[in-house]
Amino acid sequence: MASPNGSVVSSALVERSPVYYGWVVLGISTLGMAATLPGQTAGVSLFIDAFIEDLGLSRSAVSWFYTVATVLGSLALPLMGRLVDRYGPRRMAVVVIALFAASCAGMRWVSGWIGVFVGFVCLRGFGQGALGLINNHAVNLWFERRRGLAVGVLGLGMAGATALFPPLMEMGLQTYGWQTTYLIMGGILAVTMLPLGALLYRDAPERYGLSPDEAAPTAEDDPAADPNSSATATVRGVRPEVAYRTWTFWLFTVAGVCTAGFGTGLLFHHFSILEEVGVARGLAAQFFVPLGVVTAIINVGTGWLVDRSPPRLLLGLQLGLFGAMMGLLPMVDTTAEVWAYGGVFGVSQGMQQALLGSAYAYYFGRAHHGTIRGLANTVFIGGTAIGPAVLALGPDFLGGFAPILWLCTPIPLALALVALVGWAADWDAAVVEVEGGGGEGSGRGRA
Repeated sequence: MASPNGSVVSSALVERSPVYYGWVVLGISTLGMAATLPGQTAGVSLFIDAFIEDLGLSRSAVSWFYTVATVLGSLALPLMGRLVDRYGPRRMAVVVIALFAASCAGMRWVSGWIGVFVGFVCLRGFGQGALGLINNHAVNLWFERRRGLAVGVLGLGMAGATALFPPLMEMGLQTYGWQTTYLIMGGILAVTMLPLGALLYRDAPERYGLSPDEAAPTAEDDPAADPNSSATATVRGVRPEVAYRTWTFWLFTVAGVCTAGFGTGLLFHHFSILEEVGVARGLAAQFFVPLGVVTAIINVGTGWLVDRSPPRLLLGLQLGLFGAMMGLLPMVDTTAEVWAYGGVFGVSQGMQQALLGSAYAYYFGRAHHGTIRGLANTVFIGGTAIGPAVLALGPDFLGGFAPILWLCTPIPLALALVALVGWAADWDAAVVEVEGGGGEGSGRGRA
């Protein structure tokens, strides 16, 4: 990621930027998050009925293809994280966007179940997985004091894409058919995101003589600004093998599996869960209004809080809220309660996205963030894939969703207690301080 001899390199675009270049990186990364939509569930789900009808596949078969493909696509993320750490987000973004665009275009020639399965692996692996990882990593490289706010803004890219693009994709489906629509999406990625990514993504600010959050550090303020300094172009952080041995890494990773997995399950079975307690489908659909609005607001708001409060404390609050929501869900049966459920889900979802997007760089620094985050993402996505299956055990074996929800409720509540105890006891602080060098990201040693 740094130049071979550790010296500062010159970039006319960075030097002539009228604002701190990190904001430009945030802008292209936010656009990059929006571009992942064809690989996200919200994008893929639009094409499921077309696969079933045109290719003669069953719904259960397509669902299992998608689940297995999601897991397989995530297995490459630890390697992708190491490659991003080694070569930087700019070069890797160009490679991944090109492969993602080719994957979309390649769906044009799918004619059977093998093509659908391979297509799912590529769309999920390159889109939701690799490109999402690169965007998050790029933003974490350029921000430290305002990292939480920046990651919160990054989340707006996905929220905006989910609101804007599915209707346009549906129009394409109705007008041109699913094969041509995929070809068009691949072409749009190739002619827009590919050149923009090659032009605007940049590696760590130290490579250009800058510091995180700082437009023009001086040699007195930051040795990385001095080409003769031994610290030039040095990015600090905890080594992956050390991070993996901390309870903090596994707390956030297991918490991500819990809330992402159960959250996906709640959304996957949403209409069935509410139908079980007598809520009509039309009213159940209103849930998505407060969910979308509150998620976007809380995402940015939590990002702002992360810059001022320990993430472990915020994680404990988020997990407690999520657990209480799961336990009370079987009692939701009025219009006000459905809207309240959407709002609470939005608070939990927004907090989760902002916390998991910034916590790894916060505690473990930026030097190996891609590698550390790559392993965490693999675990997250695996949890997302199995969440719907876990909740399906309720109606299959327990007579309804309420028993399985009550059985699962103690899990996030127990994790909330662990997070709060760990925050109060300041677990791992000594390890992080020594390994991080007391300066970068996690090296601040804050609980």
